[in-house]
Amino acid sequence: MHADLQGQGVFYLTGSHAREQPVPAAGLGSHPALFAAYRDLTRLRYDFPVVLVRDAPDGAIAEPLAGLVDRALAKAAAPGNEGERLRSHALKLEREIRTMTVAGVAGSLAALLDEAGRRLSSDSDAALAASLKRLREALRVDGEVLDCNAVMPARLVAHAWRTVQRRKADTFRKEVDRLILKLGEILRADFMTSEAGRSASTLQAGVGTIHQDAFDFEAMSRLLAGVKTERALSDKRRRRIESTLEALRSQRFYVAPDSGAEAFNFRFEDCASALAAFRERLPEIVRLARAISIAELEIEGEFSAPRHDALFEQLGESGLDPRDLALFPDYLVCVDARDLRALDRGELADILAGGLPFKLLVQTDDLLEEPLSGTGNLAFGARSRQLVGMALGLTEVFVLQSSGSHLVASRDLLAKAMNYAGPALISVYSGATEHARGLPPYLVAAAAMEARVFPALAYDPSAGTDWAARFSIDRNPQPERDWPQHSFTYEDADHQRLAEEVAFTPVEFAACDVRFAKHFSRVPRAEWNGNLAPLHECLALEHRRLPDKFPSLPVVDAENRLERLIVDDRLLREARRCREMWHSLQELGGIHNSHAEKRLEREKEKWEAERKAETRAPETAPAAAPAPAAAPSAVVAETEAEKAPPSDQPYIETPRCSSCDECIRINDKMFAYDENKQARIVDVNAGTYRQLVEAAESCQVAVIHPGKPRNPEEPGLEELLKRAEAFL
Repeated sequence: MHADLQGQGVFYLTGSHAREQPVPAAGLGSHPALFAAYRDLTRLRYDFPVVLVRDAPDGAIAEPLAGLVDRALAKAAAPGNEGERLRSHALKLEREIRTMTVAGVAGSLAALLDEAGRRLSSDSDAALAASLKRLREALRVDGEVLDCNAVMPARLVAHAWRTVQRRKADTFRKEVDRLILKLGEILRADFMTSEAGRSASTLQAGVGTIHQDAFDFEAMSRLLAGVKTERALSDKRRRRIESTLEALRSQRFYVAPDSGAEAFNFRFEDCASALAAFRERLPEIVRLARAISIAELEIEGEFSAPRHDALFEQLGESGLDPRDLALFPDYLVCVDARDLRALDRGELADILAGGLPFKLLVQTDDLLEEPLSGTGNLAFGARSRQLVGMALGLTEVFVLQSSGSHLVASRDLLAKAMNYAGPALISVYSGATEHARGLPPYLVAAAAMEARVFPALAYDPSAGTDWAARFSIDRNPQPERDWPQHSFTYEDADHQRLAEEVAFTPVEFAACDVRFAKHFSRVPRAEWNGNLAPLHECLALEHRRLPDKFPSLPVVDAENRLERLIVDDRLLREARRCREMWHSLQELGGIHNSHAEKRLEREKEKWEAERKAETRAPETAPAAAPAPAAAPSAVVAETEAEKAPPSDQPYIETPRCSSCDECIRINDKMFAYDENKQARIVDVNAGTYRQLVEAAESCQVAVIHPGKPRNPEEPGLEELLKRAEAFL
């Protein structure tokens, strides 16, 4: 074997270099070739910077600056030289703001427009000042301007949450004000029939100061005192209405801005504090919900003490109706995925499974985690996959997963999540990792989505009754493919224009991270020959031994010169794992569904067999045989759904298994697939309780239930039992 081939083979199999051949890739500062056109994002018009719009007439929560400028120009730019001048100035101002936000300058759109105008103009540049004035008038919106960075996801999600909560607060306060007014009228009408209500001072106060001299209120009071009337309200009903009014006026959930009262806080940085606050306020929620219901009945005159007293006494003991909870503010919890300990995960599971009005943002800044203990496998985004899988398995949680680069494009889904009457989980990868070779977070986040490492998905329980209506992965690039493919055009050493198809895979994503440089080796240009093959072709083949060709990855260095790297087998294995998980999402999203394809194939075979039988049939059919006296009808017996075993016994909800392979990889003796490629526990004694718990945590749809440990002597049972509580 040639020395270059031998060195490449050693590196491919072991990740080690033989006699420094091929050349280690560490320190090259190279990036995937498809990034070559995106080195300077300030020259491009895309979704960032984004403006968190305040009080938009159309209810928008966020708009890309480029889109706002385009709409403003459509209104303000007239044909001719003046219009072209305005267009040129507006695009220069937009680019300057983009440059400023990339450099970390923050502020409102109005403030950044002024600052950009100051930076671009001189004292005598009246034309730019005029264009800036016209542009501001045409924009008609303002709000905080953000670049795609580590702080953007939390601020965008919080802005969307506040926008929805303000609308809920306005609706709630109007309704409560109406109830207070109507109840007050009932009490005033009753007061006017009382002795105090007929007193001279009360009668004088009711007339006002203008006509006070025209009446003798003492005489009027004596006259009315002689009229016998019955009080409209009993003492019990009056006390009930007064108590209801006090509850409505003292509520701290939606406090009017000018009231001076202290409102409850509904934004938290951890699940424990948010859950504790919800439980502490639950009696107040019940009290206010009871007051609203009583007020409506009293106003309509439909309150019946024998029927309603016992009902309202029991309100809240068995949990509030979701419609009652929907009246109250939602709790926003923004957490970093790295801060989610085992206890936090249990509380997060309680929030999601309990249907509580919580909106949870889990932000991930680093997807390329350390190898999983004992497996040797790399872990790409394992934490976020576990959380999203658990939420999807609960079926009544709104789930939105998006990279930071595409969060603005998914703002309609974000608004739906905030308006959803139930728990919502928003999982975002920011791309703001310190290991990304100087790439901007926008490119890193977009690369994660392209590579299927952090795919976009949405699950809306309110959209319908089946997965086809609720679940979607359509916002991923080229969702029908394993990997998105793009044409890469470059110039060779002879200045000839060449093009090749390049797929963007998890390997390209790993190439953005300095920690994974050891998995790549540079191939000198003189050795670019037939022993190198496109990466996506090698991923489609699995070799038990040394392959004939080695996977090649085109990259560009700091000078935009093309290089080629080969990849070790370990990184290829992780890319294939990502592909299998992507296949599971495709099936849930109705793309390449294996059950549908198998059924289609069976129907096709049946149709072809019937067609062949028809072509072989004779022109004259033989006489039909007499039918039997009693032909039994065919009955297809449906198998009864398996009853879930007791919680002490481990089990899998096999019909809901998504065939993600996670449990099989952990222990293929304990877990196995049935004829439908859905997992079952075939031998619980073939593994440990730890493996059962790890399988439950890694299951994408949370269908594995570890039960109780069979071996009381197994090490670490106390910790394992706590981790297993979320899956019992």
